[in-house]
Amino acid sequence: MTGIYEVLAHNPLLYLFIVAAVGYPLGRIKIFGCSLGVAAVLFAGLLFGSLHPELKLPEIIYILGLALFVYTIGLSSGPSFASSFRKEGVRNNALALGAIFFATVATVLAAWALNIKSTLASGMFAGSLTNTPALAAMLETLKSIAPKEVVEKALSEPVIAYSITYPMGVVGILLAITLAQRIWKVDYEAEAAKMKDVISGKEPLITRTFLVTRNEATYLTIREMFILYQWNAAFGRVKRSDDFFVAVGETKLMLGDLVAVVGPHDELEKISHYLGEPSAEHIEQEKGDLEVRRIFVSNPKVAGRKLKELKVDEKYCAVVTRLRRGDSDEVVSGSTILELGDRVRVVARRDRMAEVSAFFGDSYRAVSEVDIMTFSLGLAMGLLAGILPITLPGGTEVKLGFAGGPLVAGLVLGALGRTGPMVWNIPYSANMTLRQIGLVMFLAGVGTRAGYGFVNTFMDGGGLVIFFAGAVITFTTSMLALTVGYKLLKIPFGALTGMVAGIHTQPAALGFALEQARSDIPNLGYSSVYPAATITKILLAQLLLANSFLNF
Repeated sequence: MTGIYEVLAHNPLLYLFIVAAVGYPLGRIKIFGCSLGVAAVLFAGLLFGSLHPELKLPEIIYILGLALFVYTIGLSSGPSFASSFRKEGVRNNALALGAIFFATVATVLAAWALNIKSTLASGMFAGSLTNTPALAAMLETLKSIAPKEVVEKALSEPVIAYSITYPMGVVGILLAITLAQRIWKVDYEAEAAKMKDVISGKEPLITRTFLVTRNEATYLTIREMFILYQWNAAFGRVKRSDDFFVAVGETKLMLGDLVAVVGPHDELEKISHYLGEPSAEHIEQEKGDLEVRRIFVSNPKVAGRKLKELKVDEKYCAVVTRLRRGDSDEVVSGSTILELGDRVRVVARRDRMAEVSAFFGDSYRAVSEVDIMTFSLGLAMGLLAGILPITLPGGTEVKLGFAGGPLVAGLVLGALGRTGPMVWNIPYSANMTLRQIGLVMFLAGVGTRAGYGFVNTFMDGGGLVIFFAGAVITFTTSMLALTVGYKLLKIPFGALTGMVAGIHTQPAALGFALEQARSDIPNLGYSSVYPAATITKILLAQLLLANSFLNF
């Protein structure tokens, strides 16, 4: 076995990929419907690291992984973060921050009452709220405040406590949601019916043909109709007698026209009442002189711009009816901002389609690539922001670190989309790949570095105390948020379960909430609080260490 230790210890890349290869499939195993997901890589790292004190990956591996992970999260969350403070977003984030502050106070009280070291207590805080970036921020803080002779031990303790509390950090949320929905006898179907207008944009898109029989439908251009009625739909093609043409913004309909419209069911019902009546004819299936094609957005000059700025209808007599981003189809409007990797569905004359395709790019290879200059520049700005000290009231200094700095930079740049010729966002597929690789590197790195001390901490009695204290913090925080949100703020329970998952930044809990609600409503709550919850926990995790809780 000594030979194996030496091989792994002296070949860190081999060691990294072995840990990842062992941990990742373990995360897919479900127990009572729940799984650890990619977080299982952390436990694989702990297992390998516990075998020998020298079996730990170099520090640069987990630092690089962390920076990639949080920066790509920031880029993808930027647009939703900017909009999360509108309408109900202020209320949702106020509830989320209140729950997180409660968990922070509970952690401090538990550490005092149970005599838990602050390094372990801070890791317990991150594990109870299942937040990996917060753990990373603590490690960065410890490097700057812990004496050199104990820094190695200090760095391992938050990881150990995080590992002990993380599993119940997932299960505790599920227990709270299950208990609350049974106590209050939640009717998810009734909630979904009331929220149809809110989630209509997430409903499956369908295409229908309508016959224009109402005079009112002939007074306005299509652009004026959408400005006036704010429909969440798109007009594709029009058939007039035997002629087909594209329904561009300046088109005026005539009685007897057939119009193909794309949108959610409820929106199509509204449009049907305005135009006239549904038609049995499906003109979207008739070819004529028009062609429908899905085109990749790979042209950097197009990405980050609003669709109305591109003036596709004026330049090419074409119309974009929908786009596919990730795994979901969305109706487009003039304010829709295109991103690299989107697939837009375009209706145009057959002889103009090649021009339209060239305009958007339509290169599958290009949407799998990353603009190294803008990606590196944005990440460098985030790392720089992370090392700058922030002075809080009372003179305490904190740093965003390798977790918070790139996250904030990613949020800002993701919200901006582009600055002049520089496009900050990266294609969806590339973002997900980099994010996954970064998270695996981070979890494997910190797991192996803390593994040798994990068994001793758990077996000496202190581990059980941390385990139960973390479970109580998770469960009470979740129940408090559910009670206040549902009973006092009257937030629909489906959206509230998504918010609780977002408070804990826990995808597994979101998956459970989606299964319970059987709709996309929890996604709305999750996305509204996730970015603010992540940043808040990063800062509070550092404060748990910075305010004289350490006793080295």
